[in-house]
Amino acid sequence: MMDALKILVVDDEARMRKLVKDFLTVKGFQVIEAADGEEAVDLFFNQKDISLILLDVMMPKMDGWEVLKTIRKFSEVPIIMLTARGEERDELQGFGLGVDEYISKPFSPKILAARVEALLRRTGNIGTGNMEIGGICIDKSARQVTIDGKEIDLSFKEFELLSYFVENHGLALSREKILNNVWNYDYFGDARTIDTHVKKLRSKMGQKGEYIKTIWGMGYKFEVDS
Repeated sequence: MMDALKILVVDDEARMRKLVKDFLTVKGFQVIEAADGEEAVDLFFNQKDISLILLDVMMPKMDGWEVLKTIRKFSEVPIIMLTARGEERDELQGFGLGVDEYISKPFSPKILAARVEALLRRTGNIGTGNMEIGGICIDKSARQVTIDGKEIDLSFKEFELLSYFVENHGLALSREKILNNVWNYDYFGDARTIDTHVKKLRSKMGQKGEYIKTIWGMGYKFEVDS
């Protein structure tokens, strides 16, 4: 079901990191670890393909709130906070800063894995099968695209981009939103990479490339003509 999506586990307790890593690895995820907030931020901006972060609140050097604020300036990557502090005040602070989910310690690894998969599914990182629209068929598990029954060869990012467009059919998507969802990080306002990928994608899609409409000054919209 998954193509070894990468998860960053941030916790100053080595035992906790190992518990979470072992369980998520069995579930087919690739797990990388950080022992403090500073290491977490460095890893996130160096790796650039992290699909989800499990983030502890209480840590040395930089706590979870600071890590969250730093990452949220540039990315909408899904973040689950791990906290021993179940106070409503803390949870409200977290949601205000952009936390997607909360899990209080101690937790069941099985429940944690289920929450991770549910959040990734909700944010479109785990496919739920095939999508079909206007003669275009996307098989997310096989990472295969056919147009009118003929397979087309797409790069990894072209596939992700087309999937994101189809999932958001009819919606106007800003370049910033596309960067955050397809690339998982921000290019600091440089949108040329999106335009280049869209141009290649349109070319490979032939006539169906016209479904990707340019919204001048903003971004793109995928719309199948009725």
